[in-house]
Amino acid sequence: MAIVRSGSAEWSGGIKDGRGKISTESGALAGFPYGFASRFEGQRGSNPEELLGAAHAACFTMALSLILGEAGLTATQLETTAKVSLEKQDAGYAITQVDLTLVGTVPGATPEQFAELAGKAKANCPLSKVIRANITLDAKLAG
Repeated sequence: MAIVRSGSAEWSGGIKDGRGKISTESGALAGFPYGFASRFEGQRGSNPEELLGAAHAACFTMALSLILGEAGLTATQLETTAKVSLEKQDAGYAITQVDLTLVGTVPGATPEQFAELAGKAKANCPLSKVIRANITLDAKLAG
């Protein structure tokens, strides 16, 4: 049985002067503003790329926790940042890159083992599978 979660967006107006609102089923975001200026001009508000980055970081980090557990390890801290690159191309804009940066504290793990397990999480987290952009990973074991 599939687990289905939903997010929604509203928009009114033209592309540059319009305004949008992003909401999530859980209520974590409820009518949060987004628009052209927040996406392309660095103005206040959200955008799809930062939301994708947050979702990918969360998915990857949870997948790594599972994989660490399967290896008999438990993280005391995992911090992941996902930088999503949006580039203008001939046919419009495309997400071309996702750079994951991970710092983890995992008692008993070697740096080599941590990098290997993080690589498995990168390859197997559901969001990594759906994103067709190049995804890099910089994993560091703290301590």
